[in-house]
Amino acid sequence: MKYVMVPGGWQGGWVFDAVAAELHRDGHHVEAVTLSGLEPDGPVDVDRPPNLDAHVDQVAEIIGQGDGTPVALCGHSYGGMVIAGVADRFGDRLDQLVFIDAYVPDDGDSCWSLTSDSFRELFIAGARTDDRWVAVPEGLDPRARPHPLASFVQSIRLGGDPHPALGRTFVSGGAWPGSPFVTLTARLRDDPDWRVHEIPVGHNIARRDPHSLTAVLGALPSDSA
Repeated sequence: MKYVMVPGGWQGGWVFDAVAAELHRDGHHVEAVTLSGLEPDGPVDVDRPPNLDAHVDQVAEIIGQGDGTPVALCGHSYGGMVIAGVADRFGDRLDQLVFIDAYVPDDGDSCWSLTSDSFRELFIAGARTDDRWVAVPEGLDPRARPHPLASFVQSIRLGGDPHPALGRTFVSGGAWPGSPFVTLTARLRDDPDWRVHEIPVGHNIARRDPHSLTAVLGALPSDSA
């Protein structure tokens, strides 16, 4: 199995380092993506922040270059918006779609529309300096970088093809304070098309309990048909 892993807001592929190390030891291939604008040395063009479309294009290119190996496309938090867009385009090339305490959008949704009031306030306050980049919230890893506001507010466009053979998994971090995913988790638990797991350590599951997340990912079937 190949795992392509997309981080949430402000973070880079490094957030999955511990998970990737365990998956590698089990013989899997992992590509942890750092989305454009979140590069360690800063964005290539500060004056032109990438939007959601740019991030979907970036990850879609990785999937499009695949060699036929079964792929599990995983997204954390904002990364759920990205992997939903990629799956809409390349769902026939994916085996599994994994939302790790992440947004699960329908056509026309955005991270902004799906999140909680507290996160919307954080986005607005964080972008006050230049109205383009949302400052890194307190408490995140020093490697975190300002996140492009455009990607948080852009609505996603989905074609509506559900790709029925594509396995869908949601990994909940539990009912942490301010979580925008509590109602979503309850709804997906009642949906026969979804597998739902709970790792109740809070939002940043890959950093707080990489072993449990690796166990969920490693147990995914390699053929969802």
